[in-house]
Amino acid sequence: MKNTIEKALQKQQEEKLQREKASSLGLEQDKQVVTDARSSAQSPIGARIVNEGEAVPETTRKGNYSQNRIDIDIARLQRLGFVSLDNARTLISEEYREIKRKLLQNTFGPLAGTLEKSNIIMVSSARPSEGKTFTATNLAISIAAEQDKTVLLVDADVLKPNVLKTLDITEKTGLMEYLLGDVKDLSEVIYHTNIPKLKIIPAGRSHHLSTELLASTIMSDTIEEFSTRYSDRVVIIDSPPLIGINESVVLANLAGQAVIVVEEGKSKMNDIQVAVERLNPDMAIGFVVNKSINYSDNGGYYGYQYYGSVKED
Repeated sequence: MKNTIEKALQKQQEEKLQREKASSLGLEQDKQVVTDARSSAQSPIGARIVNEGEAVPETTRKGNYSQNRIDIDIARLQRLGFVSLDNARTLISEEYREIKRKLLQNTFGPLAGTLEKSNIIMVSSARPSEGKTFTATNLAISIAAEQDKTVLLVDADVLKPNVLKTLDITEKTGLMEYLLGDVKDLSEVIYHTNIPKLKIIPAGRSHHLSTELLASTIMSDTIEEFSTRYSDRVVIIDSPPLIGINESVVLANLAGQAVIVVEEGKSKMNDIQVAVERLNPDMAIGFVVNKSINYSDNGGYYGYQYYGSVKED
């Protein structure tokens, strides 16, 4: 039986062949037949004609992306202090280069053989509002700039999703709909972006059984495929805060690395200790100190520091 990723790839290939066939017949884009890979019994869309003047559904727009598409306003993110994707060597871009290098060494270096699911990296914090989504997003963008790596950013903070809000994107179908079975193919909740090597899975709608859904076999199998299917893939999981939220503990058992975001002057040492105790002890654990004040010849600035530690046998 084909696994989820293979089905997604097959679906993408079928859609590509359909577009090529439509083009060869000389059909106009605004009248082409848009056929979903699922049967009409499984999908409310099914096969239908897109009439002139009718809005084309997001999942069927013509372009280089075979499925969903999110356009990220990169210039807006840079104005807000996120990692830069141009040639500018900004302070934050350099800091995240240093942070990601340590994570990539754990993922693909000699240590990778001692870590299970080393390419699955959860980003969390002890308490809310300490900068974990900011950190997860910057890490994903920075890793996407690598020449030989791809990155999937998963918003698993299903209680308070913030990835799409951070990117100024409206909420979309995502992880929860897939785990609930409302969406049959994983490819339907993987959104391509205008950053070529970055894809995103939104959290989707909230659900009262979110802990059980994240602890389900389908979630475990999905993470296993993410870990083993693509040799160049890094998965960044924006996770709920660790203290008092069961979902984050479930996710800690699915990831091989953890980045804990600590806000300078706000995070309490006791909270940090409790947060670490809730992690899988076999993980590689690192800390990003958010908004730490460093000094250079030009004065003070807010920076980000990474302190890594790995459990040794």
